[in-house]
Amino acid sequence: MRRTLRALRLVGLMGAVCALPGCISVKAPDKPIVIELNINIKQEVVYRLAGDAAQTIDKNAGIF
Repeated sequence: MRRTLRALRLVGLMGAVCALPGCISVKAPDKPIVIELNINIKQEVVYRLAGDAAQTIDKNAGIF
């Protein structure tokens, strides 16, 4: 009797597991996916400008 009950539970569990893939659905979102990248570009630009400014000051030392 215990074997029969265990077998029935196993069959029921297997049936439930087999029924699950029918419940899962995959669809595209309604809105576009937005990825926000926080990149600090200002630091590199300021560094390059500072280098150019230093060269300009060195070339034209009499003006400054």
